[in-house]
Amino acid sequence: MTTLQRRPGVAASPSGAEESLARLGELRATRPLVVRRARAAKEPSNWSIQLGRIAIVVGIFAFWELGARVGLIDTFFWSSPSAIWRTAVIAFQSGDMIDNTLFTFSSTLAGFAIGVVGGVAIGLSFWWSRRYALLAEPLVVAFEAMPKLALAPIVVLVLGLGMSSKIAMATALVIVIQILNTYSAVRSVDGDLTTLMYSLGASKWQVFVKVVVPSVLPWVVSSLRVAIGLSLTGAVVGEYIGSNAGLGRMIHYAGSTFDIALIWVGVFTLAALSMLLYIVVSWFEKRMLRGLSHA
Repeated sequence: MTTLQRRPGVAASPSGAEESLARLGELRATRPLVVRRARAAKEPSNWSIQLGRIAIVVGIFAFWELGARVGLIDTFFWSSPSAIWRTAVIAFQSGDMIDNTLFTFSSTLAGFAIGVVGGVAIGLSFWWSRRYALLAEPLVVAFEAMPKLALAPIVVLVLGLGMSSKIAMATALVIVIQILNTYSAVRSVDGDLTTLMYSLGASKWQVFVKVVVPSVLPWVVSSLRVAIGLSLTGAVVGEYIGSNAGLGRMIHYAGSTFDIALIWVGVFTLAALSMLLYIVVSWFEKRMLRGLSHA
């Protein structure tokens, strides 16, 4: 960039000033492009990241298998990838693994849906009455602080060993988080905007529909990834306590019979299921947030 130099008492020429300003404008216009190119040059490519992740996973399993074969890893406690694979093939061929996975998947989705809808509804209801919100909030926080594992035996005894108790446990973990998250969103609603709506003659229901709900929706959508993980945790905890099906029950049974390979099959299936649910919910969250931003 050309630098203007002036001697004392001598004014800079208008043409030189205009040229410098024009050059400065060009630099400002091209700066975003330069910054993007610099960042792209520094960041590694997507395919190299994917290959690196695959290499890490393959390396871990190769070390695990080799260590088990040479006696470095105790297979009684840790099994081996080859034994886990054989056990997984048998479990899937018999149909037990598919049935257990579908049971856990169904209870997780049901608890997720009920917890999100119920939590958002209760959280939004706090907006209607300040007294009601102040009375209910400590109870919600106390329920959140309570270990849900302590409630699991009671829930299983009341609702039985079927899917109902697993849905209840999944709902219990999700609904409180959604209540508190929605209530935080409600309290952050623009007070000036609601005052303006009231001054224009809007009813409380119109303010709720036009201002409160649109303001809360981004908060709700951004918490769905956390909610799906909590829902899966609740379903598995319920299966651990007592169930007639599910991956949690299978892992618990395998642990009681010292079938380490079957434990790892259940753990890896749970990991794959949680990753699948996380990817789907993340995709849905991005689509919803993009739609809300353009609304």
